[in-house]
Amino acid sequence: MMMFRSPTRGVLSLAEVAEDMMQEVSLHPHDHYRLMIGTDSQPKAHSATFVSAIILHRIGKGARYYIHREEQGHRFSLRQRMFTEAAYSLQVCGQLSEELQQRGAEWALEVHLDIGERGATKALIREIVSWITASGYEARVKPNAYCASKVADRYTKS
Repeated sequence: MMMFRSPTRGVLSLAEVAEDMMQEVSLHPHDHYRLMIGTDSQPKAHSATFVSAIILHRIGKGARYYIHREEQGHRFSLRQRMFTEAAYSLQVCGQLSEELQQRGAEWALEVHLDIGERGATKALIREIVSWITASGYEARVKPNAYCASKVADRYTKS
């Protein structure tokens, strides 16, 4: 079972994350929200660390986030890592969508990808963005992908 860590709530299952988000929205029902999922990775000598982040952004009033961290025990090429990051994000999106739907919520999810027009990942943008949008989610790339490039990135290094 995929477990998440929240700075304010501690360790939670994905069902508990969904419940926590539903509770937050019920406390402020007239506010506007964005729900973002992003994954970043950090390669090491013989492995890679993948961190997926879920952010519930209460627009203009802060956010809460949840982190899942996983080690993969083999070396990845840059292309493999970028596709694995996207796959982790899609996995979280699918499972979170199910949890939210069970609670009567249908929220649009944004997938934030740690790829951009500058650098080595430029050639992967069209392919990965197409995969995300074909899966039914909105895709964001750098510099608008802060869920992956800032929040998840921070936890790959700790």
